[in-house]
Amino acid sequence: MRKIIAVIFVAIALFLMSCNSQEADLVVYNARIYTISEGFEVVEAMAIKDGKILALGKSEEIKAQYPSKEILDGQGKAIYPGFIDAHAHFFGYAQSLNNANLTEAKSWEEVLSRLQEFARTHSDGWLTGRGWDQNDWPGKQFPTKDKLDELFPDRPVLLTRIDGHAAIANQKALEAAGITKAYELTGGEIIEKDGKLTGVLIDNAVDLVNSKIPALTDAQMKTLLLQAQENCFAVGLTTIDDCGLDYEAVEGIERLQKNNDLKMRFYVMLSDNEKNYDYLIKRGAIKTDRLNVRSFKVYGDGALGSRGACLLHPYSDMPNKKGFLLSDLAHFEKVAKKINEHNFQMCTHAIGDSANRAILKIYNQVLGPNNDKRWRIEHAQVVAPEDFELFGKAKIVPSVQPTHATSDMYWAQDRLGKDRIKGAYAYKQLLQQNGWLPLGTDFPVEQINPMLTFYAATVRKDAAGWPATGFQVENALTPEETLRGMTIWAAKSNFEEKEKGSLEVGKFADFVLMENDLLKANAKQILENKVIRTYINGEKVYEKK
Repeated sequence: MRKIIAVIFVAIALFLMSCNSQEADLVVYNARIYTISEGFEVVEAMAIKDGKILALGKSEEIKAQYPSKEILDGQGKAIYPGFIDAHAHFFGYAQSLNNANLTEAKSWEEVLSRLQEFARTHSDGWLTGRGWDQNDWPGKQFPTKDKLDELFPDRPVLLTRIDGHAAIANQKALEAAGITKAYELTGGEIIEKDGKLTGVLIDNAVDLVNSKIPALTDAQMKTLLLQAQENCFAVGLTTIDDCGLDYEAVEGIERLQKNNDLKMRFYVMLSDNEKNYDYLIKRGAIKTDRLNVRSFKVYGDGALGSRGACLLHPYSDMPNKKGFLLSDLAHFEKVAKKINEHNFQMCTHAIGDSANRAILKIYNQVLGPNNDKRWRIEHAQVVAPEDFELFGKAKIVPSVQPTHATSDMYWAQDRLGKDRIKGAYAYKQLLQQNGWLPLGTDFPVEQINPMLTFYAATVRKDAAGWPATGFQVENALTPEETLRGMTIWAAKSNFEEKEKGSLEVGKFADFVLMENDLLKANAKQILENKVIRTYINGEKVYEKK
């Protein structure tokens, strides 16, 4: 009798709900929906209307109360908010699709072989490539341009290192940039050996050659951007922080979004130069549903792999080098005051412990405590033990990329030594400063797949399971912390936590349906995890074939 009464009550409840029903555009049910709300609630179903979440709850209740022409059976699979990459280079990634792919080449000879193959289908103009890393080669030494000059005597060649902070150019490319000998320049280095140019350029020196490469046409760039977008949707990305664009690129994004070609949401940091400051100060912060421009990307130092990161003490494997800042301290102080005056956000690339200390001190002087400016340190890769507290004192946001730890762990201790390495890739320590931590990839420096971020942050091993005990596992993040870092905390770093980053009523219906549940998956399942569908504004933008 009690069971019959219970069934009657449920029937009555469903009938009453149907009487008060509201039509939805899409209903998702029979899923395990991780809302990433403050309480980390998990629900079965959600209703979507006009691109936003209308309701969440149990499957039968949502289906009864919100009739919809489109219904998605989640088949018990996990759903997460659309992943947000808090530090990437979308335009750079798009352009890289037009370059020779040199990633994971195991020798300089393999780089040359790949470049020759690429040249057969790209017969005119400059030859460009990206992705080589001398740390993956026997001897771990920078190459020289001799073989490039032999193979391509009449075509300029520029091959950029994986981190974007070094490159090698052939003689033809050096001539195009007017480089005939090594000379000193702020924040860069032209490397010689035995009195001859090697072709290797570090940091600001790369720009001397890169600036001579003809720009792609608008049509070419559009094709590449749309391909990049498709690739990003396929791995569940729905918002990308593009770190370091000129305002002309922003206007290009606006045109493509207006025509509904680019559906991706972007948080854009303008590069540190006068034309960009003048532009945004005059125009004011830009904010639409898909585009947010209110911040500036400033470049503190170089990268650890090319020994351009600015260290407090010399490199352990090269005692005559400490790296360098890319600008003098006066410049950083000047732009910090300007950015603060106009209430924009400052986001500064800092890898080495000296660079982090310098930028943290400037931030603390300009901001003071109890601010909500959310100024960011991008990478925060090597921090001296006594400097961690400088993040919390002025509520400075460390924006980190977990795959850097697992990419660099093979050689990072060689650069830093056994004591200094303890303050590197210290994500748990950084999380403790403010209680939240945005995560990204830095693609195309790393791969675009957020699953690699999740794996690196939680497991701290490479894909082969090395090292067996994990790399500095005391700084691993929990699965819940990592998911928050890829969603709501990334949104918070962009001042967008009230509109995205979690699946809650009133927020954008950006979400991904995945094969494996990240909260239950083992290491292998994390690495093999695939996106089944990706939605932005309740619109399906990707479906696995």
